[in-house]
Amino acid sequence: MRVSEFDFDLPERLIALHPAEPRDSARLLLVKPGEPFEDRHIPDLLTLLRPGDVLVVNDTRVLPAELKGTRIRGDSRAGVSFNLHKRVDAHSWRAFARPAKKLALLDALELGNGEAEPLLARLAGKGETGEVTLEFDLGGAQLDEAIKSHGAMPLPPYIGAKRGVEERDKVDYQTVYAAEDGAVAAPTAGLHFTEKLLQDLAEMDVSIERVTLHVGAGTFLPMKADDTDDHVMHSEWGEIDQASVERIRARRAAGGRVVAVGTTSLRLLETASRATGELQPFIGDTDIFITPGFRFRTVDVLMTNFHLPKSTLFMLVSAFSGLETMKAAYAHAIGEGYRFYSYGDASLLHRAPHPEDKR
Repeated sequence: MRVSEFDFDLPERLIALHPAEPRDSARLLLVKPGEPFEDRHIPDLLTLLRPGDVLVVNDTRVLPAELKGTRIRGDSRAGVSFNLHKRVDAHSWRAFARPAKKLALLDALELGNGEAEPLLARLAGKGETGEVTLEFDLGGAQLDEAIKSHGAMPLPPYIGAKRGVEERDKVDYQTVYAAEDGAVAAPTAGLHFTEKLLQDLAEMDVSIERVTLHVGAGTFLPMKADDTDDHVMHSEWGEIDQASVERIRARRAAGGRVVAVGTTSLRLLETASRATGELQPFIGDTDIFITPGFRFRTVDVLMTNFHLPKSTLFMLVSAFSGLETMKAAYAHAIGEGYRFYSYGDASLLHRAPHPEDKR
């Protein structure tokens, strides 16, 4: 499909620079293909979801993965900054560098905020598009803690271009159930949940299952291809364990719906369902690219924020509920003043039927 088919005009005033307060006071657009849109709010999940449903959340934790420091080459010094985006191994990360032209292989790096001993690294690899590989002196949990000490929250570029990182972002840009370090961008649909809302859902017999997908900065990269067939999708690491799979299957077999919180949860669930058509345990990288025509095997309902025009995420929601439905839904949201992107409002999307669906 032509990427231009997924374009739309968004007034800049609708790009949210801060989240709603409290976080569960955001708006929620209910989208059921073939039915009128409904303007709701996040607490309405208590009536929109049903006993027996299973809510699948991504429990990845965002690392403060924006690191600034100094490149050292002999007597030469230069200021540089990096946005970590994918862990390679215990000691190494891939990152986007600024300015990349100041860097060469094996350059020594001192990274930090000046408040503690610097984090030492070297440039172990360099690509052609500003992507580099950093090899740190520390590794594993020690490296994670050092990144937390020295790094800043990596706000999306459409927010970072308009304001600096604020102290409140450390809380605002993290879900209340975040547990597994590794993401460099938040699974933003989950930002709307409070502990009380999750407890209220559990008490009405909506079960909550955790999966992990470490969101990478590639989620913000623009589409460079003109046709979706020519796009190379970024990969992200994820895991669904056997126990979670069995509980999700049992809920679905009993008539409950699988409700994915965020496109990251959906991408992982559908990746884990591709091999056999039924959800299976999964651990590893996924580069699944979902466009219209995709047959969904596991997810029945998707809760997600509003996405960028011509983005892989708008393509995903168009595959889920139908391109024309989503174009109309976004036009409605713009007309009604919904707030867009990571700190914006949310939508609750029902899946459009696929010709091969039997369920």
